[in-house]
Amino acid sequence: MIVNFKTKKLEQCYCQSSQAQREFGDRIATKYIQRVNLIKAAKDLDELMSLPGLRCHPLKGNRHGQYAVNLTGFYRLIFMVEGDHLEIAQIKEVSKHYDD
Repeated sequence: MIVNFKTKKLEQCYCQSSQAQREFGDRIATKYIQRVNLIKAAKDLDELMSLPGLRCHPLKGNRHGQYAVNLTGFYRLIFMVEGDHLEIAQIKEVSKHYDD
């Protein structure tokens, strides 16, 4: 998939691990970069949803149309897929959550 980032900060965190470490801390920064790489390497959403440990799932309510993958504990990476061919994944945010 082709990946676009919602903010310049999220893109910088992906491109520069030191920036990600400052923003999120070591553990979450590492997982963030790994997860973006997995999203980029995936051929489609079904492949992402089948990978164990990611817990890739659609979100509900005001986040309908968005998906989340597990980073660590309560932290998740929220993204959305645009287009019929699932070619673009827009990275929305890294957030701490308690429910979907």
